[in-house]
Parts: sequence; C-alpha cells; structure tokens
Amino acid sequence: MCSFKGSPGATTTALGLAARWPGGGRAVLVECDPAGGDLLARFRLETSPGVVSLAAAVRRSADPGVLWQHAQELPGGQLVVVGPPSAEQATAALGEIAANVGALRRAADEPDTVVVADCGRIDAGSPALAVVKRADVTVLLARATDDALAHVATRLPLLATWSTRSCFVLVGNGYPTAEVAATLGVPVSARLPHDPKGAAVLSGGHGRRGAVRRSALGRAVGELAQVIAGQSPEPAHRPPEPGTATAKPEKARAVSVNGGAR
Repeated sequence: MCSFKGSPGATTTALGLAARWPGGGRAVLVECDPAGGDLLARFRLETSPGVVSLAAAVRRSADPGVLWQHAQELPGGQLVVVGPPSAEQATAALGEIAANVGALRRAADEPDTVVVADCGRIDAGSPALAVVKRADVTVLLARATDDALAHVATRLPLLATWSTRSCFVLVGNGYPTAEVAATLGVPVSARLPHDPKGAAVLSGGHGRRGAVRRSALGRAVGELAQVIAGQSPEPAHRPPEPGTATAKPEKARAVSVNGGAR
C-alpha cells in the first residue's frame, strides 16, 4: 500500500486488509515505510523482532519462513513485522530488504499466504520501491481533495511503470467517486468511509473484536480485500525466482499498500 501525498490512513487500511483477507490462510503486515513505523508505539510492542532484525536475517537466509520469525502478534492475533519509529533506522533497514526483496516474494509465494506491505509515501527514490515492483497488486490510497488528487494526476504514469496491477482507492469525504474517476481517467476500486470510531478500533483502540467487522470502515476494507484478491495473479503465472526451475505454489499473494503519515 502507498500514497503520493497526504495522510490517507494506509497503516489502518493495511491492518484491516491483513485481518480481513478472504479465504483463510495466514497474513502478515510488514511496515515498509521509510518514514518510520507506527505499530510499535500504537500497540506498545517490542522493538525486536521487526523490520530491523528481518533486514539482517535476509542477508544470510533465503528461507521463505524467515519472515515469520520476525513477526509479533497483536492482541487480536494479527501478525505484524514492525518498523522502527526512526526514519533513519527504517531507511537503512529497507535498503537491506530492497537488496534482498526476494525474501518477501518467497514468503508470499508460500501456499495460502498473503504479505501486506505498508510502503509509505512512494516516489522514485523510495527504498520501498523495490517492494512495490515485486508485489502482485499495488494499492494507491488518496483523499478526494484537490491537493491529494493533483499529485495523483501528475504521478499516475509513474505508477504504471512500477506495477502492472494497481487499485486506486479513495479515502473519506470530498469529490464524488464518479467525478474523480472521470477526471483522472482511471477506475476507483473502492472508497473507504470517514469512520473515526471504526478506525480507532482497528488501530488498537478499545472495542470488542467483532466491532471491526460491524463498523462501516471494517465492512469497506473487507470488500476492498475481496477486490484485491480478485486481481492477484496465481504465482504460476509469474516467472520463477532467479536460480529456480519452476514458479512457486499457488494461492500466494503479495500486496503493496502505499500511504503517508497516519
């Protein structure tokens, strides 16, 4: 997941996608935002394991299971690989992960697995761009406001060079969905509602476990997960990893979610 500008709530959306991915299996959210992660402080997690320890591990191991060794479990059971809050640390760690991005790809190519990567505010110089380019689907989030949409309009051609499959998602109030789609000339895959209470529960606030699914935001994110899953290709349709003879097993998913500060 990613954005070009603004604060569209990518981390909250990424959490929802991982939690509500259809078809069962296992899902993990990896904070690949070079500006620094939010989940460590938001959920009062440990600094390690996380993205920093993962960056060190992928230099030494090509095992698809290495990703799971650096995940922590949220109170509701969701697995996350937390990024450091420091932008300097996050950028350094992502540089290592970008150089060994096949580690994420191999993890996503395991059966019944989805890797959701929160890649932050994306541009041509972002160390998270390597993750975006290897994802099955890139989710571009934007608020339906003049400033956010101006950046989308000027940079959409870049996105087409980074990702062959993308979902454009509007967040919150603003211009009508149909008007945005017509003006930009691209379909809008989903629109996430302005739902502070639902966002608070999804982001670790107080509330019962079923409250996420009952909230307007939770329902919308669940529908978005269905849309993205429908666009994800089976791994057999991708070329194999360098040095391997065949593609990985079916039902693998890697989702890149790009967003700014939350």
